[in-house]
Amino acid sequence: MKPKTLPNPWLRGLLALVVVLALAGAVAAWGAWRWYAESPVVLKTAEAGQPLRVRIEKGMGAQQAMQALSRQGVQRNSSLLQLAMRLRGDANKIQSGLYELRQPLTVRELLDKLVRGEVLKVELRILEGWTWRQARAAVRAHAELAQDTQSWSDVELAKHLGIEGAHEGWLFPSTYSFAPGSSDLEVYRQAYQLQVKRLNQAWEARPADVPLRTPYQLLVLASIVEKETGLEADRGKVAAVFLNRLRIGMMLQSDPTTIYGMGERFKGNLRRADLQTDTPFNTYTRGGLPPTPISLPSAASLQAIIQAPATKHLYFVARGDGSSEFSETLSQHNQAVTRFQLRPRPAAKSP
Repeated sequence: MKPKTLPNPWLRGLLALVVVLALAGAVAAWGAWRWYAESPVVLKTAEAGQPLRVRIEKGMGAQQAMQALSRQGVQRNSSLLQLAMRLRGDANKIQSGLYELRQPLTVRELLDKLVRGEVLKVELRILEGWTWRQARAAVRAHAELAQDTQSWSDVELAKHLGIEGAHEGWLFPSTYSFAPGSSDLEVYRQAYQLQVKRLNQAWEARPADVPLRTPYQLLVLASIVEKETGLEADRGKVAAVFLNRLRIGMMLQSDPTTIYGMGERFKGNLRRADLQTDTPFNTYTRGGLPPTPISLPSAASLQAIIQAPATKHLYFVARGDGSSEFSETLSQHNQAVTRFQLRPRPAAKSP
């Protein structure tokens, strides 16, 4: 039997080198992972503790995006950030938009945000029952919107949106999200298109006996229902009253339409003389619907009209708690008015 021979020195050296390189590679990989997963990203902000807003423009690749971050205050080597993105395999998935970065923030968290597209969004709420003018005031007051239409008249804005005729009622009341710096025209466009969509959906679902000839008439009536409803549970009954009146040719006699027609003359108290002063919106002096909506109606008011309950109610009066009392006859209505509107108020207690 031949005796075993030891590996030659060259082979032993090669094996040792492989081991050293493997260990070095493991250490380097471990260091790189720690840098990626745990290393903090320093943000250069005007004030300590404040968030940093950075923008990634549409069409930017990984290199351009990382350089943009560096220019805007992300104090990390842009080449290393780019390399990390490529090693992750999603360098081409960076999403454009405005990002708000806050410390503490690691390299991995930063890159995750860019791939998930966690862009900054702000909100604007347009309320049900507002007028077009109130909606425009809210848009103008929003600090995060670019006021591209601020100098436009209502007619100019309506024309840009594609509204034919009167503009009142054509903005859908909802909460709108957008990136800071977005054009106010885009918010208006969303609100208009959504109102058109909701109106068309309601019109297509209307019953055959609804006493309305066009979708626009539905929008007008919905705007009245919106202003006349004090309690959600009463919305359908309020709609039924006005539909019943239209069916028999009875005047709508709606205070909100009359107030709308008064404009700035209304000082908070509707007087008998106001009800007798004729305007195109005074439904005490003119029959049928007013010429335009009087507010921005919600989807609930549109639905209340096409799903109104079958009742014989022709009158309603506020009870004072947000709800309404509904009546079929004038005699019943007068009794309800006496009960809820003309009853003496309890005397104030002495201190």
